Amino acid sequence: DRTRKQRQPGAPRCSQETAQAIKEIGEDEVIEQVAYIWFNRFCALRFMDVNRYTRIGVVSPAEGQFQPEILAEAKMGHIDDEMVPDSSSSQKTRQQIFALLDGKVPSRDPQGEAYRLLVVAACNFWNKAMPFLFQRIDDYTELLMPDDLLSGNSILAYTREAMTPDACEDVEVIGWLYQFYISEKKDEVFDGLKKNKKITPENIPAATQLFTPHWIVRYLVENSLGRLWLLNRPHSRIFKSMKERGEDCYYIEPSQPETDFIKISTPEEIKICDPACGSGHMLTYAFDLLYAIYEEEGYESAEIPEKILTNNLFGIEIDERAGELAAFALTMKAAQSFKGSKQRRFFNKGVKPNICVLENVHFDEGELKEYMDFVGRDLFTAPLQTTLRQFEEADNFGSLIRPDVTDVDGMLRILESKNVSGQLFISMTHQKVLQALRQADYLSPKYHVVIANPPYMGHRGMNGRLGTWMKEKYPNSNTDTFSAFIERGLEIVSEKGYTAMVTMESWMFLSSFAALRESILTHTIINTMVHMPYLGKGGTSMGINFGTTAFVTTKQRAFDIPGTFCCLRYYETDQDGIPLTFPPRNERYSTASTADLRKIPGSPIAYWVSDRIRDLFALSQSLDSFAPCRQGVATADNDRFLRLWPEVSSSKMGLRFADRSEAKQSGLKWFPYNKGGDFRRWYGNNDYLVNWENDGQELFENRPKSVIRNPEFFFRPSLTWTFVSSAYFGVRYSPEGAIFDVGGSSCFPPQTSIYTILGFLASKLSVAMLAATNPTLNFQVGNIASLPLTSREKINSNSSAVVSHVVSLSKADWDSYEISWDFTCLPLLNTDYRHPTLKATYQKLRDHWREMTLEMQRLEEENNLIFIDAYGLQDELKPEVPLKEITLTCNPHYRYGNDNSEDELEALLLADTM
Repeated sequence: DRTRKQRQPGAPRCSQETAQAIKEIGEDEVIEQVAYIWFNRFCALRFMDVNRYTRIGVVSPAEGQFQPEILAEAKMGHIDDEMVPDSSSSQKTRQQIFALLDGKVPSRDPQGEAYRLLVVAACNFWNKAMPFLFQRIDDYTELLMPDDLLSGNSILAYTREAMTPDACEDVEVIGWLYQFYISEKKDEVFDGLKKNKKITPENIPAATQLFTPHWIVRYLVENSLGRLWLLNRPHSRIFKSMKERGEDCYYIEPSQPETDFIKISTPEEIKICDPACGSGHMLTYAFDLLYAIYEEEGYESAEIPEKILTNNLFGIEIDERAGELAAFALTMKAAQSFKGSKQRRFFNKGVKPNICVLENVHFDEGELKEYMDFVGRDLFTAPLQTTLRQFEEADNFGSLIRPDVTDVDGMLRILESKNVSGQLFISMTHQKVLQALRQADYLSPKYHVVIANPPYMGHRGMNGRLGTWMKEKYPNSNTDTFSAFIERGLEIVSEKGYTAMVTMESWMFLSSFAALRESILTHTIINTMVHMPYLGKGGTSMGINFGTTAFVTTKQRAFDIPGTFCCLRYYETDQDGIPLTFPPRNERYSTASTADLRKIPGSPIAYWVSDRIRDLFALSQSLDSFAPCRQGVATADNDRFLRLWPEVSSSKMGLRFADRSEAKQSGLKWFPYNKGGDFRRWYGNNDYLVNWENDGQELFENRPKSVIRNPEFFFRPSLTWTFVSSAYFGVRYSPEGAIFDVGGSSCFPPQTSIYTILGFLASKLSVAMLAATNPTLNFQVGNIASLPLTSREKINSNSSAVVSHVVSLSKADWDSYEISWDFTCLPLLNTDYRHPTLKATYQKLRDHWREMTLEMQRLEEENNLIFIDAYGLQDELKPEVPLKEITLTCNPHYRYGNDNSEDELEALLLADTM
């Protein structure tokens, strides 16, 4: 905030450029940009001070002092000759500084003004080594530099407080600070989303920047770059040495030997790209691993950093400030590789990391034609001309842009050799052409490893232009930007190369990502995956409940090569979310090949499923082929079209009509509506009515807002379930007479088999299979429809009788309370339980409820056993059902939960009964 709230807007050039910038992008945006500049620079200078890359502290005081060392030295008459050379061009600055400190120039804040001059001089000095971060400053008075730099409440004081010497041991502190810096902007953007404000291009960085936990970075890098190197150098000790030293290691050895891989002769050949590099966290650890590889190969330590930055690491970003920090982080990594005065030697080399900040490149009408006429039209094919125009919205589309021409090296060399210096307008176009071609070169498919934590942005948050463009360019993955980045990563990696990403877990299971999964399983092998599932709201007091997955793939078709999969839950990590053991060898630790994953319809990445269950999916008839599964109505205006049944006069309610014709002829308005509701099995949740007067006339007239799916199934007997569940799958019998919606999706077995199918869906068997097809707590129609229904002859004939009894118990329980439209009498007034005293009557009723609950538990376990035996899963599933899952209202374990003692449960039940 202190860098944003300044006296006047400005830019790091002259006032004319400042005024022009304000005219083009607005005063607030100019202030924001310059605030970013100074935030980056102050953090960078502090980091360099602490690590003694600066000869004298620019923003840090000497030990035991309070003012920055560079100012303290100037007050004693010493100005660093490197920062402010004793030359004619710098004499004016030196004289100004001494005049201010000696009181020879009137000033309200002489030390503050002198210090500002020193900071500007330091930034200009570092321009040569790091021009991407320290752009040349010609006139500091035109800068919106923060005021009050020397007080205890200044931005520099807070920077020093945050960036302690311990924190500055690793350059990743810069990335964490940057994420904190943009957090306020991010909150603003997400608050806007709640008001249906789309994410504009200038807000995409703030909305999507996410710093990756270091252990996930290590897992991704070690299992992509590390795996590639170990395949080429099987005797390498890079990970064995780490383990021998007791260091953390996240490399997972392949489950079987590999022979078909990219052959690497020297480490200089390896190319690694992060297409959404942010502040460079992935690349900095890749630097560490590459350094160890070079050392192992016998390279001189002095030449390794330059080789890594020049040959190996490439980053692409749309956020200029994040790109600057990524380049700075890599430069610091390189500097850390040297000792003492040798660091200075590296800075003097002026090595610039390969970080490409994508810029918008726009050509006016006729501009390209004039340029091509000048340099030679024969050089520009039609695809190349298209490529030059593909970056007009680079700040919106980023690395998702697919250049029509990617092999542009030759063209770049030719055009870079062209002399256009004497042609002002041609020269300006020339620079734009070169910029577009360089960006296309970064986006070419030349990398051995692509590694990323791509930005997350759902389709609802995308601005109109981005949403339309995504639908056109990424039809298989346009649901979210992260899924499009998965697809893009597979494109820019070379054949047999590795893609390593951490993303949301939704692509693994949801039907909306089925085409993306098909593409992944067709063109790649999933080598390793650490799945970190979301376990529902309130799952942890530590605030770490992932909902993500980190995975590594090889761009190679091989359906039978197994990958290694593991699952990490929040309770298997420490308070910082770091695994307690790695890999976590819990019940989901397993191997699975592409062929295995494809056996389940829709190919969910259900890696933990047994071969027996996979074969059942592959060889059995689907439920949908026998009992159609359908979605129903989406009213788009529930307040208008729905009512709770007690809100409606019984004279207007239509119950138990067999079909639409009967309902229409009745002249009634309100009819039962299956809408899902809380977790309950077998029968119940009959709460709502829908306006279906005159065969749904008002709903049909409200189209296209209202959506009316599958009306031919309305009023049929069905099995209905709750679409969204907090933990369990609750399916219920619905007799004839109901309409259904999406939240109460339904299936429609033949009447003769409806209880058998209900028994199957309510059994532990279906729960286990649904966990394989979609463990995200959304029970979609497609998931239910794909469940494997084994030959019904194998199912014990007692199944229907068992389920019939269960349904009757559940219905009797539901109808015993006033929540049911079939309610007739309070249980306490039922003559079956009447005794001389109220206490004795309640005790008799309570005994009945307890017996009813235990009988229900026995029947559910019997039903489970029938289906477990029929499907041959005795070794995998047990029939037992805990009391809290017996969904009777009279069961206090279900009604009030297991957090209460038995005495407390009894007291709650007694109070509600009375």
